[in-house]
Amino acid sequence: MKAIAVHPAARQTGFAAIPEPDLNSRTSIKIRILEVGVCATDREISRGVFGTPPDGYDFLVLGHESLGEIVEIGADVTVVQPGDLVVAMVRRPCGVDGCVPCAARRQDFCGTGVYAERGIQYLHGFMTEYVVEEESQVVKVPPALRDFAVLAEPLTVAEKALQQVEAVQSRLPWHSDRTALVLGAGPVGLLGAMALRVRGYRTAVFSREPVSDPKAGICAAAGIEYISAADVQDRAEVAKHLGNIDLVYEAAGSSSLAFDMLQYLGSNGVFVLAGAAGHGGAIPIDVDRLMWNMVLKNQVLLGTVNAGKPAFTAAIADLATFDQRFPQAVRRLISRRYAMTDHAQLLEGAAGGIKNVIEITS
Repeated sequence: MKAIAVHPAARQTGFAAIPEPDLNSRTSIKIRILEVGVCATDREISRGVFGTPPDGYDFLVLGHESLGEIVEIGADVTVVQPGDLVVAMVRRPCGVDGCVPCAARRQDFCGTGVYAERGIQYLHGFMTEYVVEEESQVVKVPPALRDFAVLAEPLTVAEKALQQVEAVQSRLPWHSDRTALVLGAGPVGLLGAMALRVRGYRTAVFSREPVSDPKAGICAAAGIEYISAADVQDRAEVAKHLGNIDLVYEAAGSSSLAFDMLQYLGSNGVFVLAGAAGHGGAIPIDVDRLMWNMVLKNQVLLGTVNAGKPAFTAAIADLATFDQRFPQAVRRLISRRYAMTDHAQLLEGAAGGIKNVIEITS
């Protein structure tokens, strides 16, 4: 069957032919892939920044943001059935003896770093016609979410972070009137802002695009304040405008922006790093001041990346909530759907938009 794959050694991306998979256990399911979201990680793998093929292959099938339909199930599958829509998780356990998180099926907290990830390292991804997965690795999607359920995986980054934030902030005897600042208006940032909004945070997004940009319009449709860096160049003014910032959710992938805004995090606040910065060289940081603030203000610095089943389940629930509360906003996150034959434009060119999707089968 046809797949979109990268040959890391040659730094070339194109079509590859791989065998159509069969069920390999009594608890496995066969999924017809409908759509795959494209993100910066896919483009970086295509450029050879990172990405590791499975053993025995010199190429890696791309894609980790999936939506599919079950076409066949093993004899012991009980939760899903043929015809169900599902999204599949990305990370798989490392298999190393003594890794407690992986043994507990919380491989999103793996302690060894040798886990496998669909479309990223050691496992082929979802940019192909069919995949076989274990039932435990998928989450069922209500049919009403068909049009935008492919957004579940980028949303899980925020869901995982917010679950940890709630655990951290539960130590405080108050939870009302919280303010959140989101840095960056890409898919991870906008979805994170929506998740914060439905949890009752006063939420603002700070990004470089002007207020005339469609991203600002999406924020407005979701009741989220948009602050353009083109209009407010002094970042201290952002903090002054918002007051005590309880949560900063960094999704811009800019280390200079992140550590500049860290100084404005409020008392008892949590700063979440969700965007992996590029290798742009060292930046100056006033470490003494940052340490002083974090100690005296009881602050927490938290990183978040590929999530586990609790976050995937929460993402599906939140997508349904988004659709009820601000349907136009969530649907406008998907800018365009492309055919598989147009993959080079997405992976190697400048496709633009917010979230672009490759249609594998209709």
